[in-house]
Order: sequence, then C-alpha cells, then structure tokens
Amino acid sequence: MPLLDVLRGVAILGTLMSNVWIFAGPGAEWGLLGGNAGSSAGADPSSLAGVAETVFRSLANGKFLSMLTILFGVGLAIQFRSAAQRGNPWPGRYKWRALFLFAEGTVHFVLVFAWDVLMGYAVVAMLVAWLLTRSARAQRVTWIAMGALHLMVMSLITAALLLAPGGGTNGGADADAVALYAEGGYVEQIAFRLSHAAVLRMEPVLSFALLVFLFLLGVRLFRAGAFQGDAAGRRIRRRLAGWGLGIGLPLNALAVLGGSDFFFLDRYAAAPVLAIGYLGLIGTAMDRVRHPGPLTSALTSVGRTALSCYVLQNVLAMLACYGIGLGLASRWADSGPWWVMGLWAAICLALVVGASLWLRRFEHGPLESVQKRLLRR
Repeated sequence: MPLLDVLRGVAILGTLMSNVWIFAGPGAEWGLLGGNAGSSAGADPSSLAGVAETVFRSLANGKFLSMLTILFGVGLAIQFRSAAQRGNPWPGRYKWRALFLFAEGTVHFVLVFAWDVLMGYAVVAMLVAWLLTRSARAQRVTWIAMGALHLMVMSLITAALLLAPGGGTNGGADADAVALYAEGGYVEQIAFRLSHAAVLRMEPVLSFALLVFLFLLGVRLFRAGAFQGDAAGRRIRRRLAGWGLGIGLPLNALAVLGGSDFFFLDRYAAAPVLAIGYLGLIGTAMDRVRHPGPLTSALTSVGRTALSCYVLQNVLAMLACYGIGLGLASRWADSGPWWVMGLWAAICLALVVGASLWLRRFEHGPLESVQKRLLRR
C-alpha cells in the first residue's frame, strides 16, 4: 500500500514541526513544562513573524503525532492479518517487536529526547495486540470507553487550569534548566532526564486512553478499506477529509484562541480530529496523482525508514540547538521564529536525501534492519 508509506513520511516530518520548538526554546525539554509553549522571544504576536509562528505551530501541534499513532494501529492490524493468514500464533513474535520498540524508546529517551513517543507506543501496542484476539464487540466497547475517558480527563484538566489562581500560566522556564541545555555537558543532560523521568514521562500516561483509542481507530480504518486503492477506499478518504477538516479546523482555531489554558484540549482533543482530516486530505490528493513525482518518492523514502528518521531528526535537532552542539537556541534566542522554521526545513531535507540514498543500497532503514535481525533470533 504505497499510500501508507507516504502518510508515514508526512507524519514523521510533521512531528518534527512540533518538536523543533521544544529543542529551540529556553530550557528545551524541561522548558516546555515551564511555559515554553508560547511564542518565541523577539516575535510580536501581531507581526508577520508572530502570525507565521502561530500558524506553523497550530498546523502541527499534536496533529501529526495523532496521525503517527493511527498509522501504528494500521501497522498492527496488518501484522495481525498476516499472522492469521499464515496460521501463526498471535501475538507470537509481535511481543518481541514491542519489546524492541520499548527498549529503543528507552535509549532514545535517555540519550536524546525526553518527549519520546516510542515507549508509550510499545506498551499500548501490547494491549491492543491482545485486544485484537477478543471479539469485535469488546474492541468496539474499549474504543468508545477510551475515547470518552480521555475527553473527560482533558476536560477536567482544562477546568482546573481555568479555575486556578491566575489561570494555568506560570513563570517560564527554570533558570537552571536553561543553563543546562545552553551550557551544560551531555552527561549532565542525561542525568537530568533520569532524575526527572517521572515528570518527563507523564505525557504517555496522561494520553494513554487517547493512544489506545487512536490505535484502535487505525485498526478500524484499515479493516474498513480506508487505505485501499479501490472506489470504496477513495470514498472513505473523501469522508475523512470532509469531516475531519470540517470539524477539526474550527475546534483547533477555538482552542488556539483560548490561550495556554486550553493547551490540553488543543493538543490532545482537537488535534486528533484534524489529524483524521489530514489523513483523508493526503489520501485524496494521492488518489489524483497519476505518476509519482519527486515529492511522493521523498515522502515514501522517509516513510519506509520511519523509525530511523524519527530518531535521527531528534539527534540532529539536539546537536543544532543544545550547547553540546552548535548552541543555536541560546545564540539566536531573541531573533524570532524564522530560524526555527528554517532548521525544521533543513532537517527535513537531510532526512529526505539521507533516506533516499540509503534505500538505494539497502532494503530497510538502519534501525529497522537491526530490529529485523534481532527478531530473527
């Protein structure tokens, strides 16, 4: 299914659209907890730079992460179907795949990026893999219950922020954390992540119900034929685009206008709806492509090496922004958002070129090859 590779490539590059602001902000990974989600220093929100940053962030925040989560569910459904067709036990070898993903995510969290998603995906994948052996009714009830539970939790958190004295805002990034990522050593940063792991690993805990919901949504979409090249698949994709964009765009606009107190509803409630619209929109656009061009080939290459590209993009962003590398985050802290958007484009270009060249000689990406070799054992 060529469409799945393209979607996966878009999701990987789109996830960096959100993460690059974490690397570039004061206090980096820890700064996000202290208000680093706001506009860049030196950028007037009403100026062209401020508007560009708002649009850039709003189009990405949580949307591509949700898309990536849905696609993980699709991949799980494909592997389940493959095992059933071959008469293999389930989850069978898949549990080792999930264990590898958890181990890789742990290494990624410790050495590179505190807001890693792979650890959470691995845990949810094992639960959903087990759910796929249950009845269709059990899967449907779990899907609805997880969606309702997640909306309730996000609503309660938002209400608490609105009712808190002075709102949900705080004083900004911690000065020690700012100095650590601007001037501290690599070993010090690793020690900081480990000592604050309980807080830095809170996102997959808070969004656990959403992850399960989106995984199961991916399973349902795959089984409905949403990624097939026939007329039924094209019809489903048009509906996803219409409903997802029609509902998601207004919801996200309202959440953005609501300010920082609506951060959780924006990233974890409105964003998944728009992500569904993105899936349908990209799928509908692909349906009109008669002869794949350079853009399609580039996205396909990134999609086929998604795990490697996800890790590499964070490594490149870390080396560009932190003091252990080029230190651009502190050097250009007051220069507005343009350099951050330029950094995103440069890393995307590096990933596209690197993935394309790699696949000319090898069938799978580097981390994908390691995973396959380990699973054979």
